Amino acid sequence: MHLCLQAASRGRRLLGNCLLLGLSRQFANSALKTSMASLKNRGTIAVCQMNCKADKDANLQTCRELITVAKQKGAKMAFFPECFDFVGDNRDKTMELAETLDGHVIKTMKALAKDNDMWLSLGGMHRKDERADSKRLFNSHVVVDNHGDIAAVYDKTHLFDIDIKGHVRLKESDFTIPGSEIAPPIDSPVGKIGLATCYDLRFPEMSIALANQGAQILTYPSAFTATTGAAHWEVLLRSRAIEMQCYIVAAAQTGRHHEKRTSYGHSMVVDPWGCIVACCHEGVDVCVADIDLEYLQKVRTDLPCWNHRRYDLYGKIQTNRSSQITDH
Repeated sequence: MHLCLQAASRGRRLLGNCLLLGLSRQFANSALKTSMASLKNRGTIAVCQMNCKADKDANLQTCRELITVAKQKGAKMAFFPECFDFVGDNRDKTMELAETLDGHVIKTMKALAKDNDMWLSLGGMHRKDERADSKRLFNSHVVVDNHGDIAAVYDKTHLFDIDIKGHVRLKESDFTIPGSEIAPPIDSPVGKIGLATCYDLRFPEMSIALANQGAQILTYPSAFTATTGAAHWEVLLRSRAIEMQCYIVAAAQTGRHHEKRTSYGHSMVVDPWGCIVACCHEGVDVCVADIDLEYLQKVRTDLPCWNHRRYDLYGKIQTNRSSQITDH
């Protein structure tokens, strides 16, 4: 388990990580000075870790409590995990509990955003749309602004399908409709955010596409299994941060949801250098971090990987145009 030194200042944490990586003290001190000089150019975010079950009212109450803590900590935006609305224990129950964007869950979260003057990233709701498919749902990442309006909706595109004969069969596509496009990054009080969900983390092409469109923050709300989380969660998040030179925000489900499902947790924020700058404790929790866009730009300037890409050799990833949803 990664030990999160939340009590240390970000500048000292950055210095320590730089030295551990074998970089020169001169570069580390330069990074520390930059971090201190850019204090005024930061936005605080909160990452909320949940242990959702099939009780939507109880889950919404947890959301209220986490938002209250986030506001007390000065957050401009709070990020919630995949399945923040509920985790059902069977397909019929999931279909029964699912709602549209006009339903009680999103109406409640809109009111909370407006009442607390806070942006919310709602990392994956079970969204019903019978016009598309009466037997399957969208897994929708919804962003609500501080006025209580929907700023963006992204439907999860990469679905986890595995069928190992004699061992395990889990096909997300049996009950989830795959999204058809990548949502363009959206402007927010803390920077330009690219939206993704859980299994999307394993596909760097998507993060490249979002970064190419100007994303400064990539968000991966998730419900990783305990097995895959322990093996891959942190290394994947840090890899995306280093490769894209972006902040990575990953709110996660944690603990046992029902007898068949347990999530890994370890919600965290990773900076553009690949350093973990905030991490939740075990159980339901909130951690906070500063998004420092001046520092992000310094990383990209000092290590200009984006200028060194050889598109003449391997092409440039292109994305389909996507319409941004402004209200419902």
